[in-house]
Amino acid sequence: MIINKKHTIKNSNAKFSIIIPTWNNLTFLITLVESIRKNSTFEHQIILHINDGTDGTLEWADKQADITYSQSKENIGICKAVNLAGALAYTDYILYINDDMYVCPNWDKYLWEEIQSIGHNLFFISATMIEFFDTKNPCVIVADFGKTLEEFDENKLLQDYHLIEKDDWNGSTWPPNVVHKDVWDMVGGYSIEFSPGMYSDPDFSKKLWELGVRYYKGLGKSRVYHFGSKSVKRIKKNKGKIAFLNKWGIPSSLFVKKFLKSGTKFSSILPDIQVSNSQKVISFFKKLKS
Repeated sequence: MIINKKHTIKNSNAKFSIIIPTWNNLTFLITLVESIRKNSTFEHQIILHINDGTDGTLEWADKQADITYSQSKENIGICKAVNLAGALAYTDYILYINDDMYVCPNWDKYLWEEIQSIGHNLFFISATMIEFFDTKNPCVIVADFGKTLEEFDENKLLQDYHLIEKDDWNGSTWPPNVVHKDVWDMVGGYSIEFSPGMYSDPDFSKKLWELGVRYYKGLGKSRVYHFGSKSVKRIKKNKGKIAFLNKWGIPSSLFVKKFLKSGTKFSSILPDIQVSNSQKVISFFKKLKS
């Protein structure tokens, strides 16, 4: 599967190991990496998993002194890619981000300060995405700074990104997200039965829940701009909704809304949840139909 690897010298000052799966998306990838370099408060380890890479990604990555990578000849999907990248991490914290994002100033500062304040490793925290399209996702800020790189108004984003009010929210699921490496290792990263990746995000959150995590927090001040699933639109999607239901016995929508209380204002750790008998019956018949 892996046909190439590149390691970099360990940076003792690095806070996060930032893992980025990428698939022939070089211009967006460069935009993301450049934003990490110029808008981060701290130094970080940057790790790519390069799916294919025949668009020049491999050659570009080889020239970057601060980039570690693994590469597969074909597109192996998000789940396998993030696991291979995660295996190269040397810091205590693994942060997963998509290659079609742009990090805003101090994005990492707020995440790091939150981690220091928690006092334990059983947490899952996310930055807040800014998206140009409204999907009715309560975890997202809707603001249009460009649908493509050609339209991207970086200067306006840097002037305005912090002006929109956003409370901290419950339900950390989507990237950019960060966990302690011990927690990542205990749950085995992302589940490859969800390859190439649909519904692997709520599945990862559910695995953390089973481990005992109840601190799922999205930080309103930590922000990234998201150009909108540039790789996902090119793949044949797996039936992740059915896979989640068969694996956990409840719909992903129930887990996200009832357990994680996704998008509601954060106040404290989430309570333990008991699924009602009626919900169990509904889930059972949904499973039969899947």
